[in-house]
Amino acid sequence: MSIARLIAGRDSARTVSCEATMKVGDAVRLLAEERIGALPVYANGAIAGIFSERDVVYQLAQHGPAMLDKTVGEVMTAPAITVDPATDVLEALGLMTRRRIRHLPVVNGGAMVGFISIGDLVKYRIDRIESEAEAMRSYIQSA
Repeated sequence: MSIARLIAGRDSARTVSCEATMKVGDAVRLLAEERIGALPVYANGAIAGIFSERDVVYQLAQHGPAMLDKTVGEVMTAPAITVDPATDVLEALGLMTRRRIRHLPVVNGGAMVGFISIGDLVKYRIDRIESEAEAMRSYIQSA
């Protein structure tokens, strides 16, 4: 299955994001308020990076509380690793595993059309395995 099918029906305009010029303290507050782990970051109208909980931890360890006054653009993970809507779900899951990342912007023609997490992909995989197991049980019981 493709990422496009996975995100079908989602409103990409509802994806919480931020600008690279936002202060880290404000972005951390946004993560907490929305109960999310990462934000796609825009600069000049294009996806520029990802700001995640990991970025917060690394920056706190390196700079202490003063990092809250930096801009997101200074501390985000960049460039953003992205996928195309046509990318297969398992291919995206492999990419996330290899690159040790948990979020991927879905980009089509230079515009972000979705934002997926490793949780989205694992849920799809578990649902598929459960469906296959149920089909196998049904087949065995009917034989």
